[in-house]
Amino acid sequence: MDKIVGHTPPKPRLTSLRLLLAAVLLVVALATYYSATLNWGHAGSATVPINAAQIVQKCQTLNILPRPPNDFDQRIQSDRFETGTPPTLFRNASIWTGRVSGHEVIVGDLLLDKGIIKEVGQVKRGVLDAYDDLVVIDAGGAWITPGIVDLHSHLGVDSAPALQGASDTNSLKGLVLPWLRSLDGLNTHDDAYRLSISGGITTANVLPGSADAIGGQAFTIKLRPTSERSASSMVLEPPHTLNGTQVDLSLPPRWRQMKHACGENPSRVYSGTRMDTIWAFRQGYDSARRIKEKQDDYCRRALHGQWQDLGEFPEDLQWEALVDVLRGRVKVHNHCYEATDLDGIVRLTNEFKFSIAAFHHAHETYLVPDLLKKAYGKTPAIALFATNARYKREAFRGSEFAPRILAEYGLSVVMKSDHPVLNSRHLLHEAQQAHFYGLPDNLALASVTSTPATVLGYDHRIGFIKQGHDADVVLWDSHPLSLGATPKQVFIDGIPQIRSPHTSAKPIAFQRVPNTPDFDNEVKETLQHDGLPPLETKISNPGTVIFSNVRSVFLRRGKEIEEILPPADVAGAFAAVVVERGNITCIGTLLDCSSFQDSPGVERIDLEGGSISPSLISYGSHLGLNHIDGEPSTNDGQVNDPLKSNSPPILGNGNVIQAVDGLQFSTRDALIAYRSGVATGVTAPSSSGFLGGLGTAFNTGLGHRLQSGAVLQDITALHVFIGSSKPSVSTQMAALRNLFSGTGEGKLGACFGDILSGKLPLVIKVQSADIMASLISLKKEVEVQSGTRIQMTFSGANEAHLLAKEIGDAEIGIILQPSRPFPGTWKSKRILPGPPLTKDNSVTALTAYNVTVGVGVEEQWSSRNIRFDIAWAALEANGSLSKSDAIALASVNLERLLGIQNPITDLIAVKGGTLLDFEGKVVGVISPQRGVVDLLV
Repeated sequence: MDKIVGHTPPKPRLTSLRLLLAAVLLVVALATYYSATLNWGHAGSATVPINAAQIVQKCQTLNILPRPPNDFDQRIQSDRFETGTPPTLFRNASIWTGRVSGHEVIVGDLLLDKGIIKEVGQVKRGVLDAYDDLVVIDAGGAWITPGIVDLHSHLGVDSAPALQGASDTNSLKGLVLPWLRSLDGLNTHDDAYRLSISGGITTANVLPGSADAIGGQAFTIKLRPTSERSASSMVLEPPHTLNGTQVDLSLPPRWRQMKHACGENPSRVYSGTRMDTIWAFRQGYDSARRIKEKQDDYCRRALHGQWQDLGEFPEDLQWEALVDVLRGRVKVHNHCYEATDLDGIVRLTNEFKFSIAAFHHAHETYLVPDLLKKAYGKTPAIALFATNARYKREAFRGSEFAPRILAEYGLSVVMKSDHPVLNSRHLLHEAQQAHFYGLPDNLALASVTSTPATVLGYDHRIGFIKQGHDADVVLWDSHPLSLGATPKQVFIDGIPQIRSPHTSAKPIAFQRVPNTPDFDNEVKETLQHDGLPPLETKISNPGTVIFSNVRSVFLRRGKEIEEILPPADVAGAFAAVVVERGNITCIGTLLDCSSFQDSPGVERIDLEGGSISPSLISYGSHLGLNHIDGEPSTNDGQVNDPLKSNSPPILGNGNVIQAVDGLQFSTRDALIAYRSGVATGVTAPSSSGFLGGLGTAFNTGLGHRLQSGAVLQDITALHVFIGSSKPSVSTQMAALRNLFSGTGEGKLGACFGDILSGKLPLVIKVQSADIMASLISLKKEVEVQSGTRIQMTFSGANEAHLLAKEIGDAEIGIILQPSRPFPGTWKSKRILPGPPLTKDNSVTALTAYNVTVGVGVEEQWSSRNIRFDIAWAALEANGSLSKSDAIALASVNLERLLGIQNPITDLIAVKGGTLLDFEGKVVGVISPQRGVVDLLV
């Protein structure tokens, strides 16, 4: 066994492999003896080489599969134990162990010591008496799970903040590169480690990127900082050959991990086709197969004592990892989306006889489950996003129901982050969403714990709460599948990882598994339509609709949201809400609203204790301008930046682009948003430069712009971006100052005239507090000169909390984009992460200074999740934000911040819950403006 400095390896005991070694040595000794007396010793015959014993030993162990030593479960101390770590006892906990297919929950105690789990259940007094330094934590019935395992991460190789030289995800030296190792680029100073740990992540499989067909070898790491502070010391079970030291062949080998990719990514990087990529695979595997066959022939001869002209053991350092794939000693992780690519890889596995551990991303796997079962060896697991889809052609048929469908076909489902594509801090949220859309709760929790641990081959030590396993556990403030579940503490190798954790009180209902909606019909339609079910509204009722069993109603009162709790009737039934021609005409008991019961054509919908509330607004993405973000032919396109290039002369001087001219309706992301309670999109022209253009507001559920109510407001605000370094920030500030001074021409000059007069808001995308400070000063300067107030909004605003008082005093609004911050760039790194790392999040820090705050998104697919974003923000606020305040974050507040002049009056009917939980399902959109109720059932 290799020794990693800073770790104490367990002392190996006599195993079956050691017995095998003894037998091999005996065979070699006998062979040597007979060579002197039989043909081997005749003149001209081969001489037994001096290292014959080592050759025979190597050949005998060449095909042994990885596994832990036989005595691994008898260890009394982890190889990762840090001296000085005290033992810890949890009392009175609800322990989800991961065992019994994820169904086992033990109410009792949990004892951690020397980096491993010592006892689960009721720990006897005699066991505890042996400790004089025991740390005791009363869990108070709180949930404990194994640490979360991220099967697909680029943590440490695609580092935060993004800096030159800090990204080591992809090599561009060729399509097939099995000799590369992600460990060689692992940055130990990635800002994301601490954040991911705060979300319960304890283990991550760090993969090379997907630009190559074979990107290299992955390494599975524990996230905690080690005393050695090296990348190597973070590796969970380093292969014995990692440091090039002498390998003890009496120990079984350890699993290795490798990244494969097919489809668009390698094809685009190398300007090739899928045919080129599959050929590159076949060439690489053929090279490995030839070496393997030579090795097998060599060993056959050696084990038969045929030493004549045997030579050196045939191997090639570049191909040895791929040879190990063919020997079944490497877990292959395959980035693969579409059915055609999945089929190609399945054929490849059968041609070269190797297994795939998991297909990753795998957006079309739910459409071809039987194909997956034809892969060589064990059926691959499927590692998915919950709702992240449609961002490129390969992902266009992605479905939120994929985890459920795959599980129903008996396939293992894993939820993954692809960090930093998704912030792995919130990987548990992927499991929560998968559960919301139908994945059973036991499999949802397993999808980020026991299942990925098993796929990696490390289920003997992580992914379960079991005696002898690593002491990686998370104590949660609510049930892990409830919205906003936050660690009270995270232990890795028995070491607590969060200093002075902060958590908020959660409603009692959040301590149980959420009662999720019924999506059976949606699943059926998804499969019937090959992943693209019709999303347009099927029924628009212009008559009378009576919603019964309504528990709560949220209505706008001017610029505020007010919650109404209508009375129940004498039988205990919740209230009725009557809607006529899209307008609410009665809220009360059925008796109160009885006069509407006999209206002709009345439609009755039981909300089963649900709610009615204002519709939400999506802002910050290309929603309504792009069908597929990564497919230019489907998009409106980018606006020219006047600070980087001259605009076409035909546009004239001072032209300003209007987003309304590029609107595209019936995009799938817009229609899904509509079905998720987001009835309005506010979108600015697509731009990565200084001047964006004029935003627009539109209805997300309609088919084209000429329909009544499709475009709600042609022009909302002028959008600019300050923060890129090309040209400099100071150049951008100078341009903005000049525009305020009246130097703008044409339409641009007119827009700034409207801004100075208070008629048009200015929305500035900015992350850095330093740039915000300059903008605050500029605003004051301009307002003094003009004698008017400017309506200014900062979007993005990761660092706004640092200037909360100054922003409030300047009457500047904030749109947090994203709502849960990530230090992606240097100018956005000083984030306020929120619980459990800080008491406040950005919403509470800003509202404390009377700043009007809204919540935005970065990518259009995530518009559907705004309801969860605003609820999460309120749950972290420890009671300082009400449900009404939460809804305002994505409704009335955004209206004010984005310049929407006429109030948006659409309402959302939710069955079984509210927009702010995992139990409510949107079933209708009530539209007073159009005089209809769109029924989504």
